[in-house]
Amino acid sequence: MNRQNHQNRQNHQSRLHLPGRAGLQGRRALIAAAAAAVLLGTTGSLPAAAAGSGAGSGRAPAVIEGHAPRLTPEGASWDQDRRRFLVGSMERGTISVVRPDGPVRTLVDDPGVLVQVAGLHVDAARGRVLLANLDNGAGARSTPATTGRTAGVGAYDLETGRRIFYTDLAAVAGDGGPHAANDLAFGPDGTAYVTDSFAPIVYRVGVDGAASVLVRDDRLAPKPGGYGLNGIVYRDGRLVLGTWEDGTLWQLPVHRPEGLRRIEVLGGGAGALVHLDGLLGRPDGGIAGVTNDFGGTGRDAEVELRSDDHWRTARLTAVRPSADRVPTALTPGPGGSTYQLSGRVDLLIAGTPADTFTLRRI
Repeated sequence: MNRQNHQNRQNHQSRLHLPGRAGLQGRRALIAAAAAAVLLGTTGSLPAAAAGSGAGSGRAPAVIEGHAPRLTPEGASWDQDRRRFLVGSMERGTISVVRPDGPVRTLVDDPGVLVQVAGLHVDAARGRVLLANLDNGAGARSTPATTGRTAGVGAYDLETGRRIFYTDLAAVAGDGGPHAANDLAFGPDGTAYVTDSFAPIVYRVGVDGAASVLVRDDRLAPKPGGYGLNGIVYRDGRLVLGTWEDGTLWQLPVHRPEGLRRIEVLGGGAGALVHLDGLLGRPDGGIAGVTNDFGGTGRDAEVELRSDDHWRTARLTAVRPSADRVPTALTPGPGGSTYQLSGRVDLLIAGTPADTFTLRRI
């Protein structure tokens, strides 16, 4: 309790700015490896092509092919009130609007704060979008001082893109080590929970941006130079956490974090969830996710998980090959649909970012 109160006080001093940290000597190998594992525009309108049934007719098309120079989105979310998708850029550090029937335009551009946007989720009740900010060294705004040291959560107005708050989670962690905020989930009271891929930490962030470490446990640590925690889903007072490296799942009770335990996954065989990236809670209580084939391991697929015992165990009920390379996220869409995002983050890491991305109904 005392540690959390101290971290909350730290947060009030760290919001709205990033620390000017230098000295990444000895971390080059870690950053290069993590950048290879991350998998996770310009202001104004850019053209997008919508394919499939329903384009321009009020229904969302089956496939949205976005076109935006070097956008490389890794995360996506559906804004139901405005009937549009939002995507976060790993190259530009922005959030863009993607309408089901047309253009792509920048909504959030906060230079000096945002480096690379990974996970993002619309908080419709409060008219804002929350994002996870990191720096794996491959973005246009990456610097030696911020690479491998950036972990933050920001809230931005859905109408104007104005910053509501930004919280430096690396400062909240307070350990001086490598950090990378990856994805987030909401509880029913609006509390956000954020994963850190470079440290064995899950953060708790209040609706006002005040943050603390919910859990810090070495069982969640990535291998040296590796990439750990990734997707996260809130389920009835529990968080279900996924790791990218080995595809393990973990259950974390939010009011009793010492109860962290690994979820036994039944079915699918060994390695079925390797390179598990984004997770999405289903209305029926299940969880969907995507895995990706990056660096020659894993597979590009959408997976379905269910549990009958409050996520003490889980059953892998479906594995569906992906029509697109290196998917990184799933998002709700119009009419209860689900869309898969492929922004080709692998090409960004290779130094040849694409100018297109795909949102595909699955």
